[in-house]
Amino acid sequence: MPKQKPEEQLMNLLKSVLPKAVPDAKLAEKIYDAFQKEFNDKGRFAAFDKFCKRADLPDLEKKSIEQVKKQFEESFGKGAVSIVPHPGKKALTIEVETPNGIMEGVVKVGIKEDPADSETGEGVKITYVPFPVAMEIDPELIWMLGRDEKLSPEEAAISLFKAQDSFWDSEAGQQHLSKRVERTFPEFIAKVPSKSLAESGLKRHYKDPEPIKQIRPIKTRKNSPKE
Repeated sequence: MPKQKPEEQLMNLLKSVLPKAVPDAKLAEKIYDAFQKEFNDKGRFAAFDKFCKRADLPDLEKKSIEQVKKQFEESFGKGAVSIVPHPGKKALTIEVETPNGIMEGVVKVGIKEDPADSETGEGVKITYVPFPVAMEIDPELIWMLGRDEKLSPEEAAISLFKAQDSFWDSEAGQQHLSKRVERTFPEFIAKVPSKSLAESGLKRHYKDPEPIKQIRPIKTRKNSPKE
């Protein structure tokens, strides 16, 4: 089983202690919900800050700014992203409107942190190993994904399921659903931003899924006898 994060351990502990310390069940629930919201907000802003640090901005030309805006709109939805360039500081200010409020960040010109870099910030690349995935209803259709070699296949599968839920619950995912896109695994793989997969320790090896090619032996023709 994957190791729980400190926040998850604390929330589990709080869930077991609160009913004993606070006799009023409704009050205990309110306290728990307040803690949960605080952790969710911190996690959301931390993820947004990381997203800003990884956004590719080689310069402040119009084309580059539009490309950055597109990156954010893929995750947060069109119409929700505002960008203000600051030529003197060689940076962009990013504002994203979400149901939980406005998130602000800064994208600087220059080489960005690779999504595959380790969390230690030492620039060590993650090594990915093959992670083939198939659905029960169609086992012959294989998606050749990659997983961080530090993740077991079981842990990678859990990360993949969580990544799916996060994507469909995001602004971009909700927009796709409103356009009658089916909430299926193939649609998820085709539309999820690669950076979201990277943050889950996963990688999309091939953009488009395709079935495994079955190779059949080629019958060789015997040489005709010499006359």
